[in-house]
Amino acid sequence: MEVTIVLSLLGIAIILFATEKISVDIVTLIMLIVLCTTRIITPEEAYAGFSSDFIVILASVFVLTAALEETGILEFMIVRLVQVASKGTNILLFLVMLISGGISAFMNNTTVTAMFVSPLVGVSRKLKISSSKLLMPLAYASILGGTCTLIGTSTNVAVSGYISKAGFEPVTMFELTPIGLVIFAVGMLYMMTIGRKLLPNNQDTTLTEEYRMQKYITEVIVLDESPLVGQIVYASDLSRMRFKILNIIRNKEKFLPDYRTRIKGGDVLLVEGQLDDLIKIRETKGIEIMADVILEDALQSPDIRLAEVLITAQSNMIGHTIRGVDFQRRYGLVVLAVSRQGETIRTKIGEVRLKLGDLLLVQGDRERLASLRVNQHLALLEEFAPILFAKRKGFITISCFVLAIILGSFNILPLSISFLAAAVISIITGCITTEKAYQAIDWRLLILIGGMTAFGSAMENSGAAKFLATNIVEWLEPFGKLGILAGFVLLTVFLTQPMSNAAAALVIVPVALQTALTLNSEPRTFAIAIMLAASVSLVTPFEPSCILVYGPGKYKFSDFLKVGSGLTLLLLVIIIFMLPMFWPL
Repeated sequence: MEVTIVLSLLGIAIILFATEKISVDIVTLIMLIVLCTTRIITPEEAYAGFSSDFIVILASVFVLTAALEETGILEFMIVRLVQVASKGTNILLFLVMLISGGISAFMNNTTVTAMFVSPLVGVSRKLKISSSKLLMPLAYASILGGTCTLIGTSTNVAVSGYISKAGFEPVTMFELTPIGLVIFAVGMLYMMTIGRKLLPNNQDTTLTEEYRMQKYITEVIVLDESPLVGQIVYASDLSRMRFKILNIIRNKEKFLPDYRTRIKGGDVLLVEGQLDDLIKIRETKGIEIMADVILEDALQSPDIRLAEVLITAQSNMIGHTIRGVDFQRRYGLVVLAVSRQGETIRTKIGEVRLKLGDLLLVQGDRERLASLRVNQHLALLEEFAPILFAKRKGFITISCFVLAIILGSFNILPLSISFLAAAVISIITGCITTEKAYQAIDWRLLILIGGMTAFGSAMENSGAAKFLATNIVEWLEPFGKLGILAGFVLLTVFLTQPMSNAAAALVIVPVALQTALTLNSEPRTFAIAIMLAASVSLVTPFEPSCILVYGPGKYKFSDFLKVGSGLTLLLLVIIIFMLPMFWPL
Protein backbone atom coordinates (compact mmCIF):
# COMPACT_ATOMS: atom_id res chain seq x y z
CA MET A 1 0.00 0.00 0.00
CA GLU A 2 2.76 2.46 0.93
CA VAL A 3 4.60 1.68 -2.31
CA THR A 4 1.45 2.55 -4.26
CA ILE A 5 1.01 5.85 -2.38
CA VAL A 6 4.62 6.93 -2.94
CA LEU A 7 4.71 6.01 -6.62
CA SER A 8 1.30 7.65 -7.19
CA LEU A 9 2.58 10.83 -5.51
CA LEU A 10 5.64 10.73 -7.75
CA GLY A 11 3.49 10.46 -10.88
CA ILE A 12 1.25 13.32 -9.78
CA ALA A 13 4.28 15.46 -8.90
CA ILE A 14 5.85 14.92 -12.34
CA ILE A 15 2.61 16.02 -14.04
CA LEU A 16 2.29 19.10 -11.81
CA PHE A 17 5.97 20.01 -12.28
CA ALA A 18 5.52 19.77 -16.06
CA THR A 19 2.30 21.79 -16.26
CA GLU A 20 3.36 24.42 -13.68
CA LYS A 21 -0.27 24.90 -12.69
CA ILE A 22 0.92 24.94 -9.09
CA SER A 23 4.29 26.31 -7.99
CA VAL A 24 6.92 23.56 -7.56
CA ASP A 25 7.62 24.50 -3.95
CA ILE A 26 3.91 24.24 -3.06
CA VAL A 27 3.70 20.85 -4.80
CA THR A 28 6.70 19.69 -2.76
CA LEU A 29 5.17 20.84 0.52
CA ILE A 30 1.86 19.12 -0.31
CA MET A 31 3.79 15.89 -0.92
CA LEU A 32 5.44 16.19 2.49
CA ILE A 33 2.08 16.75 4.17
CA VAL A 34 0.62 13.63 2.51
CA LEU A 35 3.68 11.53 3.37
CA CYS A 36 3.57 12.60 7.02
CA THR A 37 -0.20 12.17 7.25
CA THR A 38 0.06 8.60 5.94
CA ARG A 39 2.97 8.02 8.38
CA ILE A 40 5.34 6.95 5.60
CA ILE A 41 7.85 9.42 6.99
CA THR A 42 8.08 11.13 10.37
CA PRO A 43 8.04 14.93 10.79
CA GLU A 44 11.74 14.71 11.69
CA GLU A 45 12.46 12.98 8.36
CA ALA A 46 10.30 15.51 6.49
CA TYR A 47 12.28 18.45 7.88
CA ALA A 48 15.72 16.83 7.86
CA GLY A 49 16.48 17.97 4.33
CA PHE A 50 15.87 21.62 5.20
CA SER A 51 18.40 21.54 8.03
CA SER A 52 21.16 19.87 6.01
CA ASP A 53 24.49 21.55 5.39
CA PHE A 54 23.99 21.51 1.62
CA ILE A 55 21.03 23.91 2.02
CA VAL A 56 23.39 26.31 3.82
CA ILE A 57 25.97 25.93 1.02
CA LEU A 58 23.40 26.71 -1.69
CA ALA A 59 21.98 29.71 0.17
CA SER A 60 25.49 31.10 0.80
CA VAL A 61 26.46 30.72 -2.86
CA PHE A 62 23.31 32.61 -3.88
CA VAL A 63 24.30 35.48 -1.55
CA LEU A 64 27.91 35.58 -2.76
CA THR A 65 26.79 35.54 -6.38
CA ALA A 66 24.39 38.41 -5.75
CA ALA A 67 27.16 40.34 -3.97
CA LEU A 68 29.39 39.96 -7.03
CA GLU A 69 26.55 41.23 -9.23
CA GLU A 70 25.86 44.10 -6.84
CA THR A 71 29.45 45.37 -7.00
CA GLY A 72 29.32 45.35 -10.81
CA ILE A 73 32.68 43.61 -11.18
CA LEU A 74 31.29 40.67 -13.14
CA GLU A 75 29.44 42.92 -15.60
CA PHE A 76 32.61 44.97 -16.03
CA MET A 77 34.63 41.83 -16.77
CA ILE A 78 32.01 40.56 -19.23
CA VAL A 79 31.86 43.87 -21.10
CA ARG A 80 35.65 43.96 -21.38
CA LEU A 81 35.63 40.37 -22.63
CA VAL A 82 33.05 41.19 -25.30
CA GLN A 83 35.02 44.26 -26.37
CA VAL A 84 38.23 42.26 -26.73
CA ALA A 85 36.53 39.39 -28.53
CA SER A 86 34.42 41.52 -30.88
CA LYS A 87 37.16 41.51 -33.52
CA GLY A 88 35.99 38.17 -34.87
CA THR A 89 32.97 35.89 -34.49
CA ASN A 90 35.06 32.76 -33.91
CA ILE A 91 37.17 34.39 -31.19
CA LEU A 92 34.05 35.88 -29.61
CA LEU A 93 32.22 32.53 -29.56
CA PHE A 94 35.24 30.68 -28.14
CA LEU A 95 35.94 33.19 -25.37
CA VAL A 96 32.28 33.59 -24.42
CA MET A 97 31.89 29.83 -24.02
CA LEU A 98 35.20 29.47 -22.18
CA ILE A 99 34.61 32.32 -19.73
CA SER A 100 30.91 31.62 -19.09
CA GLY A 101 31.68 27.94 -18.49
CA GLY A 102 34.55 28.82 -16.18
CA ILE A 103 32.43 31.22 -14.12
CA SER A 104 29.49 28.79 -13.93
CA ALA A 105 31.78 26.17 -12.36
CA PHE A 106 31.43 28.28 -9.20
CA MET A 107 28.17 30.16 -9.76
CA ASN A 108 24.60 29.38 -10.73
CA ASN A 109 24.50 28.84 -14.51
CA THR A 110 21.20 30.72 -14.89
CA THR A 111 22.76 33.82 -13.32
CA VAL A 112 25.82 33.55 -15.54
CA THR A 113 23.69 33.24 -18.68
CA ALA A 114 21.56 36.23 -17.66
CA MET A 115 24.65 38.42 -17.20
CA PHE A 116 25.96 37.58 -20.68
CA VAL A 117 22.70 37.91 -22.66
CA SER A 118 22.45 41.69 -22.81
CA PRO A 119 26.08 42.44 -23.80
CA LEU A 120 26.01 39.64 -26.40
CA VAL A 121 22.81 40.96 -27.99
CA GLY A 122 24.37 44.42 -28.05
CA VAL A 123 27.63 43.31 -29.64
CA SER A 124 25.85 41.10 -32.19
CA ARG A 125 23.86 44.13 -33.37
CA LYS A 126 27.03 46.21 -33.50
CA LEU A 127 28.86 43.56 -35.54
CA LYS A 128 25.75 42.85 -37.65
CA ILE A 129 25.75 39.14 -36.85
CA SER A 130 22.79 37.10 -35.68
CA SER A 131 22.54 36.76 -31.91
CA SER A 132 21.20 33.24 -32.52
CA LYS A 133 24.77 32.23 -33.39
CA LEU A 134 25.97 33.18 -29.90
CA LEU A 135 23.22 32.74 -27.32
CA MET A 136 22.56 28.99 -27.49
CA PRO A 137 26.31 28.20 -27.21
CA LEU A 138 26.38 30.58 -24.21
CA ALA A 139 23.56 28.69 -22.48
CA TYR A 140 25.08 25.28 -23.19
CA ALA A 141 28.55 26.37 -22.00
CA SER A 142 27.19 27.75 -18.72
CA ILE A 143 25.25 24.51 -18.11
CA LEU A 144 28.20 22.22 -18.88
CA GLY A 145 30.62 24.37 -16.88
CA GLY A 146 28.61 23.49 -13.80
CA THR A 147 29.69 19.83 -14.05
CA CYS A 148 33.27 20.73 -13.10
CA THR A 149 32.84 21.37 -9.36
CA LEU A 150 30.60 20.45 -6.45
CA ILE A 151 29.06 23.94 -6.27
CA GLY A 152 28.71 24.27 -10.06
CA THR A 153 25.02 23.33 -9.91
CA SER A 154 22.43 22.92 -7.19
CA THR A 155 21.99 19.33 -8.44
CA ASN A 156 25.57 18.45 -7.53
CA VAL A 157 25.20 19.88 -4.03
CA ALA A 158 21.81 18.19 -3.50
CA VAL A 159 22.94 14.73 -4.63
CA SER A 160 26.13 14.98 -2.59
CA GLY A 161 24.07 15.89 0.46
CA TYR A 162 21.70 12.97 -0.12
CA ILE A 163 24.39 10.32 -0.46
CA SER A 164 26.10 11.70 2.65
CA LYS A 165 22.81 11.36 4.52
CA ALA A 166 22.55 7.77 3.19
CA GLY A 167 25.88 6.90 4.80
CA PHE A 168 28.27 7.32 1.86
CA GLU A 169 31.15 9.73 1.35
CA PRO A 170 29.97 13.12 0.03
CA VAL A 171 31.39 14.51 -3.20
CA THR A 172 34.38 16.78 -2.61
CA MET A 173 34.80 20.20 -4.19
CA PHE A 174 36.96 19.17 -7.17
CA GLU A 175 36.20 15.44 -7.34
CA LEU A 176 34.11 15.98 -10.49
CA THR A 177 36.67 18.22 -12.18
CA PRO A 178 38.49 15.63 -14.38
CA ILE A 179 35.36 14.27 -16.06
CA GLY A 180 33.68 17.68 -15.90
CA LEU A 181 36.49 19.24 -17.91
CA VAL A 182 36.17 16.51 -20.54
CA ILE A 183 32.41 17.11 -20.76
CA PHE A 184 32.92 20.87 -21.03
CA ALA A 185 35.72 20.56 -23.63
CA VAL A 186 33.68 18.18 -25.80
CA GLY A 187 30.69 20.53 -25.55
CA MET A 188 32.79 23.49 -26.67
CA LEU A 189 34.34 21.55 -29.55
CA TYR A 190 30.90 20.37 -30.69
CA MET A 191 29.41 23.87 -30.62
CA MET A 192 32.42 25.37 -32.43
CA THR A 193 32.08 22.84 -35.27
CA ILE A 194 28.95 20.71 -35.78
CA GLY A 195 26.67 22.73 -33.53
CA ARG A 196 27.65 26.01 -35.13
CA LYS A 197 26.53 24.75 -38.53
CA LEU A 198 23.19 23.63 -37.11
CA LEU A 199 22.47 26.93 -35.38
CA PRO A 200 19.82 29.09 -37.10
CA ASN A 201 20.79 32.42 -38.63
CA ASN A 202 17.81 34.46 -37.54
CA GLN A 203 17.87 37.89 -39.13
CA ASP A 204 17.10 40.98 -37.08
CA THR A 205 13.83 42.78 -37.81
CA THR A 206 12.37 45.99 -36.48
CA LEU A 207 10.65 45.58 -33.16
CA THR A 208 7.21 46.38 -34.58
CA GLU A 209 7.69 43.79 -37.34
CA GLU A 210 8.93 41.21 -34.85
CA TYR A 211 5.92 41.69 -32.59
CA ARG A 212 3.52 41.99 -35.59
CA MET A 213 2.02 45.27 -34.40
CA GLN A 214 1.58 47.35 -37.56
CA LYS A 215 -1.93 46.24 -38.52
CA TYR A 216 -3.30 47.07 -35.11
CA ILE A 217 -2.09 50.61 -34.48
CA THR A 218 -3.77 53.80 -35.65
CA GLU A 219 -3.94 57.52 -34.90
CA VAL A 220 -7.14 58.99 -33.48
CA ILE A 221 -7.79 62.75 -33.47
CA VAL A 222 -9.97 63.86 -30.55
CA LEU A 223 -12.33 66.67 -31.61
CA ASP A 224 -13.35 69.40 -29.17
CA GLU A 225 -16.93 68.08 -28.95
CA SER A 226 -15.81 64.47 -28.28
CA PRO A 227 -17.15 62.79 -25.12
CA LEU A 228 -13.55 61.60 -24.56
CA VAL A 229 -12.49 65.13 -23.59
CA GLY A 230 -11.77 65.28 -19.86
CA GLN A 231 -11.66 61.53 -19.39
CA ILE A 232 -8.66 59.91 -17.69
CA VAL A 233 -6.72 57.99 -20.33
CA TYR A 234 -6.71 54.58 -18.65
CA ALA A 235 -10.36 54.82 -17.64
CA SER A 236 -11.63 56.33 -20.90
CA ASP A 237 -14.27 54.99 -23.27
CA LEU A 238 -11.45 53.85 -25.58
CA SER A 239 -9.81 51.84 -22.79
CA ARG A 240 -13.15 50.22 -21.95
CA MET A 241 -13.41 49.24 -25.63
CA ARG A 242 -10.13 47.28 -25.21
CA PHE A 243 -7.93 49.89 -26.90
CA LYS A 244 -4.51 50.69 -25.50
CA ILE A 245 -3.48 54.36 -25.75
CA LEU A 246 0.26 54.15 -26.42
CA ASN A 247 1.10 57.86 -26.48
CA ILE A 248 -0.37 61.29 -27.07
CA ILE A 249 0.63 64.13 -29.37
CA ARG A 250 -0.45 67.45 -27.86
CA ASN A 251 0.64 70.81 -29.26
CA LYS A 252 3.09 68.96 -31.52
CA GLU A 253 4.78 67.29 -28.54
CA LYS A 254 4.64 63.52 -28.07
CA PHE A 255 4.48 62.12 -24.54
CA LEU A 256 3.51 59.01 -22.63
CA PRO A 257 0.27 59.22 -20.64
CA ASP A 258 0.21 58.17 -17.01
CA TYR A 259 -2.58 57.26 -14.61
CA ARG A 260 -3.41 60.97 -14.08
CA THR A 261 -3.42 62.14 -17.73
CA ARG A 262 -6.74 63.46 -19.06
CA ILE A 263 -7.66 63.65 -22.74
CA LYS A 264 -8.03 67.12 -24.27
CA GLY A 265 -9.63 68.36 -27.47
CA GLY A 266 -7.16 68.34 -30.35
CA ASP A 267 -5.13 65.47 -28.90
CA VAL A 268 -3.79 62.89 -31.33
CA LEU A 269 -3.89 59.47 -29.69
CA LEU A 270 -1.79 56.58 -30.89
CA VAL A 271 -3.97 53.58 -30.05
CA GLU A 272 -3.62 49.84 -30.40
CA GLY A 273 -6.52 47.43 -30.77
CA GLN A 274 -7.94 44.52 -32.69
CA LEU A 275 -8.56 45.24 -36.38
CA ASP A 276 -12.29 44.51 -36.10
CA ASP A 277 -12.62 46.97 -33.23
CA LEU A 278 -10.73 49.64 -35.15
CA ILE A 279 -13.25 49.32 -37.97
CA LYS A 280 -16.16 49.69 -35.52
CA ILE A 281 -14.94 52.94 -33.94
CA ARG A 282 -14.83 54.69 -37.32
CA GLU A 283 -18.49 55.55 -36.67
CA THR A 284 -17.82 56.94 -33.18
CA LYS A 285 -18.71 60.63 -32.86
CA GLY A 286 -16.14 63.18 -31.85
CA ILE A 287 -13.07 61.43 -33.25
CA GLU A 288 -11.36 61.07 -36.58
CA ILE A 289 -9.34 58.02 -37.64
CA MET A 290 -6.15 58.75 -39.51
CA ALA A 291 -3.85 55.92 -40.70
CA ASP A 292 -4.63 52.24 -40.18
CA VAL A 293 -0.97 51.30 -40.25
CA ILE A 294 1.71 53.09 -38.25
CA LEU A 295 5.36 52.11 -38.60
CA GLU A 296 7.97 51.94 -35.85
CA ASP A 297 8.86 55.65 -36.17
CA ALA A 298 5.40 56.57 -34.89
CA LEU A 299 6.14 54.79 -31.63
CA GLN A 300 9.43 56.59 -31.15
CA SER A 301 10.80 60.10 -30.94
CA PRO A 302 14.09 61.64 -29.82
CA ASP A 303 12.98 61.18 -26.20
CA ILE A 304 10.68 58.14 -26.42
CA ARG A 305 12.06 54.77 -27.47
CA LEU A 306 11.01 51.18 -28.00
CA ALA A 307 13.09 48.48 -26.35
CA GLU A 308 13.03 44.85 -25.28
CA VAL A 309 13.55 43.83 -21.67
CA LEU A 310 14.15 40.31 -20.40
CA ILE A 311 12.66 38.84 -17.22
CA THR A 312 15.71 37.49 -15.37
CA ALA A 313 16.01 34.64 -12.89
CA GLN A 314 16.32 37.15 -10.02
CA SER A 315 13.14 39.02 -10.95
CA ASN A 316 10.55 39.37 -8.21
CA MET A 317 7.89 39.75 -10.90
CA ILE A 318 7.93 36.07 -11.90
CA GLY A 319 4.53 34.58 -11.22
CA HIS A 320 2.80 37.98 -11.02
CA THR A 321 0.73 39.77 -13.65
CA ILE A 322 1.90 42.94 -15.35
CA ARG A 323 -1.02 44.80 -13.82
CA GLY A 324 -0.38 43.20 -10.44
CA VAL A 325 3.18 44.54 -10.24
CA ASP A 326 1.93 47.97 -11.42
CA PHE A 327 4.58 47.89 -14.14
CA GLN A 328 3.87 51.27 -15.71
CA ARG A 329 3.92 53.22 -12.45
CA ARG A 330 6.88 51.22 -11.12
CA TYR A 331 9.15 51.70 -14.14
CA GLY A 332 7.49 54.50 -16.11
CA LEU A 333 7.27 52.20 -19.13
CA VAL A 334 4.33 50.91 -21.18
CA VAL A 335 4.31 47.19 -22.05
CA LEU A 336 3.12 46.82 -25.65
CA ALA A 337 3.59 43.06 -26.12
CA VAL A 338 5.11 39.96 -24.56
CA SER A 339 7.14 37.34 -26.41
CA ARG A 340 7.27 33.90 -24.78
CA GLN A 341 9.11 31.00 -26.45
CA GLY A 342 8.26 32.18 -29.96
CA GLU A 343 4.67 33.19 -29.17
CA THR A 344 3.67 36.86 -29.17
CA ILE A 345 1.03 37.94 -26.66
CA ARG A 346 -0.58 41.26 -27.55
CA THR A 347 -4.03 41.15 -26.01
CA LYS A 348 -4.98 41.54 -22.33
CA ILE A 349 -1.37 42.43 -21.56
CA GLY A 350 -2.16 43.44 -18.00
CA GLU A 351 -3.37 39.92 -17.22
CA VAL A 352 -0.24 38.17 -18.49
CA ARG A 353 1.47 36.27 -15.66
CA LEU A 354 5.20 36.77 -16.13
CA LYS A 355 7.64 33.87 -16.43
CA LEU A 356 11.41 33.49 -16.51
CA GLY A 357 12.73 34.39 -19.97
CA ASP A 358 9.74 36.48 -21.07
CA LEU A 359 10.63 39.32 -23.43
CA LEU A 360 8.65 42.52 -22.97
CA LEU A 361 8.35 45.09 -25.73
CA VAL A 362 8.23 48.37 -23.83
CA GLN A 363 7.94 52.04 -24.71
CA GLY A 364 9.36 54.79 -22.55
CA ASP A 365 11.70 57.73 -22.34
CA ARG A 366 15.43 57.24 -22.66
CA GLU A 367 16.24 57.96 -19.02
CA ARG A 368 13.74 55.39 -17.77
CA LEU A 369 15.13 52.76 -20.14
CA ALA A 370 18.72 53.59 -19.17
CA SER A 371 17.89 53.02 -15.50
CA LEU A 372 17.17 49.36 -16.27
CA ARG A 373 20.87 48.72 -16.84
CA VAL A 374 21.37 48.45 -13.10
CA ASN A 375 18.10 46.63 -12.43
CA GLN A 376 18.44 43.00 -11.31
CA HIS A 377 14.83 42.15 -12.20
CA LEU A 378 14.97 43.19 -15.86
CA ALA A 379 17.75 43.06 -18.47
CA LEU A 380 17.66 45.69 -21.18
CA LEU A 381 18.49 44.21 -24.60
CA GLU A 382 20.22 46.91 -26.56
CA GLU A 383 23.76 48.10 -27.17
CA PHE A 384 25.37 47.34 -23.84
CA ALA A 385 27.24 50.08 -22.01
CA PRO A 386 29.89 49.36 -19.37
CA ILE A 387 28.86 50.29 -15.84
CA LEU A 388 31.05 51.47 -13.02
CA PHE A 389 31.88 48.92 -10.37
CA ALA A 390 32.90 49.18 -6.75
CA LYS A 391 36.46 47.88 -6.90
CA ARG A 392 37.07 47.50 -3.18
CA LYS A 393 33.80 45.70 -2.50
CA GLY A 394 34.19 43.58 -5.63
CA PHE A 395 37.64 42.38 -4.61
CA ILE A 396 36.46 41.72 -1.05
CA THR A 397 33.64 39.49 -2.34
CA ILE A 398 35.88 37.62 -4.78
CA SER A 399 38.49 37.12 -2.07
CA CYS A 400 35.85 35.73 0.31
CA PHE A 401 34.57 33.41 -2.41
CA VAL A 402 38.04 32.08 -3.26
CA LEU A 403 39.01 31.72 0.41
CA ALA A 404 35.81 29.77 1.12
CA ILE A 405 36.62 27.37 -1.71
CA ILE A 406 40.19 26.86 -0.45
CA LEU A 407 39.20 26.36 3.20
CA GLY A 408 36.41 23.95 2.28
CA SER A 409 38.39 22.01 -0.34
CA PHE A 410 41.30 21.31 2.04
CA ASN A 411 38.96 20.45 4.93
CA ILE A 412 40.33 23.30 7.04
CA LEU A 413 36.70 24.21 7.68
CA PRO A 414 33.49 22.36 6.79
CA LEU A 415 32.32 23.53 3.35
CA SER A 416 29.05 24.86 4.73
CA ILE A 417 30.82 26.94 7.39
CA SER A 418 33.39 28.39 4.99
CA PHE A 419 30.72 29.53 2.52
CA LEU A 420 28.43 30.80 5.27
CA ALA A 421 31.32 32.84 6.70
CA ALA A 422 32.08 34.29 3.25
CA ALA A 423 28.43 35.27 2.77
CA VAL A 424 28.27 36.91 6.22
CA ILE A 425 31.49 38.86 5.58
CA SER A 426 30.11 40.14 2.27
CA ILE A 427 27.10 41.52 4.16
CA ILE A 428 29.12 42.99 7.05
CA THR A 429 31.50 44.78 4.66
CA GLY A 430 28.57 46.32 2.77
CA CYS A 431 29.12 44.41 -0.47
CA ILE A 432 25.41 43.53 -0.32
CA THR A 433 22.64 44.61 2.02
CA THR A 434 20.85 42.14 4.27
CA GLU A 435 17.59 42.74 2.41
CA LYS A 436 19.15 42.03 -0.99
CA ALA A 437 20.93 38.98 0.41
CA TYR A 438 17.60 37.46 1.45
CA GLN A 439 16.07 38.40 -1.91
CA ALA A 440 18.97 36.70 -3.74
CA ILE A 441 18.27 33.31 -2.19
CA ASP A 442 16.07 31.11 -4.38
CA TRP A 443 13.78 29.90 -1.62
CA ARG A 444 11.64 27.89 -4.03
CA LEU A 445 14.67 25.87 -5.07
CA LEU A 446 15.72 25.27 -1.47
CA ILE A 447 12.22 24.09 -0.57
CA LEU A 448 12.18 21.85 -3.64
CA ILE A 449 15.54 20.27 -2.80
CA GLY A 450 14.80 19.91 0.92
CA GLY A 451 11.40 18.39 0.19
CA MET A 452 12.63 16.01 -2.50
CA THR A 453 15.35 14.84 -0.12
CA ALA A 454 12.58 13.86 2.29
CA PHE A 455 10.77 12.17 -0.60
CA GLY A 456 13.89 10.04 -1.06
CA SER A 457 13.47 8.89 2.54
CA ALA A 458 9.86 8.01 1.72
CA MET A 459 11.08 5.93 -1.25
CA GLU A 460 13.29 3.95 1.12
CA ASN A 461 10.84 3.67 4.04
CA SER A 462 7.96 2.51 1.85
CA GLY A 463 10.00 -0.02 -0.07
CA ALA A 464 9.34 1.82 -3.35
CA ALA A 465 13.09 2.19 -4.00
CA LYS A 466 13.67 -1.53 -3.45
CA PHE A 467 10.62 -2.43 -5.57
CA LEU A 468 11.83 -0.31 -8.51
CA ALA A 469 15.44 -1.45 -8.09
CA THR A 470 14.45 -5.13 -8.19
CA ASN A 471 12.43 -4.64 -11.38
CA ILE A 472 15.15 -2.60 -13.07
CA VAL A 473 17.74 -5.27 -12.30
CA GLU A 474 15.44 -7.96 -13.73
CA TRP A 475 14.82 -5.99 -16.93
CA LEU A 476 18.39 -4.88 -17.58
CA GLU A 477 20.40 -7.73 -16.04
CA PRO A 478 21.36 -9.18 -19.45
CA PHE A 479 23.21 -5.92 -20.22
CA GLY A 480 25.42 -6.13 -17.15
CA LYS A 481 26.29 -3.43 -14.62
CA LEU A 482 27.30 -0.92 -17.30
CA GLY A 483 24.00 -1.47 -19.13
CA ILE A 484 22.03 -0.91 -15.92
CA LEU A 485 24.06 2.25 -15.25
CA ALA A 486 23.26 3.44 -18.79
CA GLY A 487 19.56 2.80 -18.13
CA PHE A 488 19.64 5.08 -15.10
CA VAL A 489 21.49 7.76 -17.08
CA LEU A 490 18.86 7.72 -19.83
CA LEU A 491 16.03 7.74 -17.29
CA THR A 492 17.56 10.82 -15.65
CA VAL A 493 17.71 12.68 -18.96
CA PHE A 494 14.09 11.73 -19.62
CA LEU A 495 12.88 12.99 -16.23
CA THR A 496 14.77 16.29 -16.46
CA GLN A 497 12.43 17.35 -19.27
CA PRO A 498 9.28 17.78 -17.10
CA MET A 499 11.13 18.27 -13.79
CA SER A 500 13.99 20.41 -12.56
CA ASN A 501 17.40 18.76 -12.73
CA ALA A 502 17.76 18.60 -8.95
CA ALA A 503 14.27 17.12 -8.42
CA ALA A 504 14.78 14.49 -11.13
CA ALA A 505 18.14 13.46 -9.68
CA LEU A 506 16.77 13.20 -6.13
CA VAL A 507 13.91 11.01 -7.33
CA ILE A 508 16.24 8.56 -9.07
CA VAL A 509 19.18 8.49 -6.64
CA PRO A 510 17.45 6.39 -3.92
CA VAL A 511 16.52 3.77 -6.54
CA ALA A 512 20.03 3.86 -8.03
CA LEU A 513 21.69 3.39 -4.62
CA GLN A 514 19.42 0.43 -3.85
CA THR A 515 20.12 -1.06 -7.29
CA ALA A 516 23.88 -0.72 -6.79
CA LEU A 517 23.65 -2.53 -3.45
CA THR A 518 21.57 -5.29 -5.06
CA LEU A 519 24.23 -5.69 -7.77
CA ASN A 520 27.03 -5.58 -5.17
CA SER A 521 28.31 -2.54 -7.07
CA GLU A 522 29.63 0.86 -5.91
CA PRO A 523 26.65 3.10 -4.99
CA ARG A 524 28.60 6.38 -5.33
CA THR A 525 29.36 5.59 -8.98
CA PHE A 526 25.64 5.34 -9.75
CA ALA A 527 24.89 8.53 -7.81
CA ILE A 528 27.58 10.53 -9.63
CA ALA A 529 26.38 9.19 -13.00
CA ILE A 530 22.88 10.53 -12.24
CA MET A 531 24.35 13.82 -11.00
CA LEU A 532 26.20 14.35 -14.28
CA ALA A 533 23.38 13.09 -16.51
CA ALA A 534 21.01 15.65 -14.97
CA SER A 535 23.37 18.43 -16.10
CA VAL A 536 23.84 17.40 -19.75
CA SER A 537 20.20 17.19 -20.81
CA LEU A 538 20.21 19.76 -23.62
CA VAL A 539 17.51 18.30 -25.87
CA THR A 540 14.76 20.81 -25.04
CA PRO A 541 14.77 24.46 -23.92
CA PHE A 542 13.24 23.76 -20.50
CA GLU A 543 16.49 24.37 -18.62
CA PRO A 544 16.33 27.95 -17.15
CA SER A 545 19.51 29.02 -18.99
CA CYS A 546 17.96 27.92 -22.29
CA ILE A 547 14.69 29.70 -21.48
CA LEU A 548 16.65 32.94 -20.98
CA VAL A 549 18.13 32.83 -24.50
CA TYR A 550 15.02 31.49 -26.26
CA GLY A 551 13.41 34.89 -26.88
CA PRO A 552 16.50 37.07 -27.47
CA GLY A 553 17.89 34.47 -29.92
CA LYS A 554 14.51 34.17 -31.71
CA TYR A 555 14.85 30.39 -31.48
CA LYS A 556 12.24 27.74 -32.13
CA PHE A 557 11.73 24.59 -30.10
CA SER A 558 13.09 22.57 -33.03
CA ASP A 559 16.38 24.50 -32.92
CA PHE A 560 17.20 23.09 -29.48
CA LEU A 561 16.05 19.66 -30.56
CA LYS A 562 18.29 19.77 -33.64
CA VAL A 563 21.41 21.19 -31.96
CA GLY A 564 21.06 19.69 -28.49
CA SER A 565 20.11 16.08 -29.32
CA GLY A 566 23.45 15.18 -30.88
CA LEU A 567 25.43 16.90 -28.13
CA THR A 568 23.39 15.25 -25.36
CA LEU A 569 23.86 11.81 -26.91
CA LEU A 570 27.61 12.38 -27.27
CA LEU A 571 27.96 13.50 -23.66
CA LEU A 572 25.91 10.56 -22.36
CA VAL A 573 28.27 8.15 -24.12
CA ILE A 574 31.23 9.92 -22.50
CA ILE A 575 29.64 9.69 -19.04
CA ILE A 576 28.73 6.01 -19.37
CA PHE A 577 32.12 4.85 -20.61
CA MET A 578 34.44 7.29 -18.80
CA LEU A 579 32.76 7.19 -15.39
CA PRO A 580 34.15 3.74 -14.42
CA MET A 581 37.66 5.09 -15.10
CA PHE A 582 37.29 7.54 -12.20
CA TRP A 583 34.77 5.70 -10.02
CA PRO A 584 34.95 1.90 -10.49
CA LEU A 585 31.70 -0.03 -10.69
